[in-house]
Amino acid sequence: VQLQASGGGLVQPGGSLRLSCAASGFVLNYVSITWFRQAPGKKREGISCASSSAGATYYADSVKGRFTISRDNAKNTVYLQMNSLKPEDTAVYYCATDLVRGCPSLTYDTYRYWGQGTLVTVSS
Repeated sequence: VQLQASGGGLVQPGGSLRLSCAASGFVLNYVSITWFRQAPGKKREGISCASSSAGATYYADSVKGRFTISRDNAKNTVYLQMNSLKPEDTAVYYCATDLVRGCPSLTYDTYRYWGQGTLVTVSS
């Protein structure tokens, strides 16, 4: 089981980025995936989760209305579309799963499987 997060980079405030979380070793459509981020000096924060198949999605208040989680089952990949980015969105972003169908609370962060992280920097 492996997750590989990618798509980070430097973007100006108000800009957009799309992060990818590519899965291998399991069928991503059958499990939930959660995106986290960790800013320098801050605790890791769960920001979005997509339950299995075309199920429910969840967002932290800090990203609601700006970020969208989606999945491409043909590519075994989950995406995080990030719009209207702010400097406070600067962080390393990770995807994670416990290979379960439903989404745990966004405060749960002891997942068994994690991607390696991708850095997002929002700065002018």
